[in-house]
Amino acid sequence: MIEDVLPAFRFLVTLQPGDAYLPPAQAALLPLVASGEFMEVKGLGADLEVTAYAEGGVNDHMHQLPVRHSWMRISLRRGVVRDRGLWSWYVAGLTQSLGARRDGSVILLTAAGTPAMSWTFQAGLAAKWVGPELNAMQGAVAVESLEIAHQGLVSVLLSPPGTP
Repeated sequence: MIEDVLPAFRFLVTLQPGDAYLPPAQAALLPLVASGEFMEVKGLGADLEVTAYAEGGVNDHMHQLPVRHSWMRISLRRGVVRDRGLWSWYVAGLTQSLGARRDGSVILLTAAGTPAMSWTFQAGLAAKWVGPELNAMQGAVAVESLEIAHQGLVSVLLSPPGTP
């Protein structure tokens, strides 16, 4: 049976309201940041650094040994809105620890709009914010982007294959 391929244009992004290292009562005081308002997500990935090791007497191949694992930064893009949530989160990481770390998810939806898969990240920091490129000669939408450095992704299948 051939599986239905999921569309890449139907997704949600959620950012939890609290710092990963705050007590729950304190974390509840922090605002939710820009949930689900993104037009593009990149960087759902990881990399395993591998080093080649030549063993004496073995001439037909080199051993490939794992060294360390790293996670790619998640990049979010959206049209500029008057909500200062992303900028505030970035500034919190520069000036204070309260509210600097957030957990979140990228949820891929089926064509019918039901959640199909989720990638959840832990202890994310707003590591890079880029404002819009402004040009009076073009009629383009102003777009901002945010890169999130995090401590790991967990992939979860939310609906079994074959269900809408």
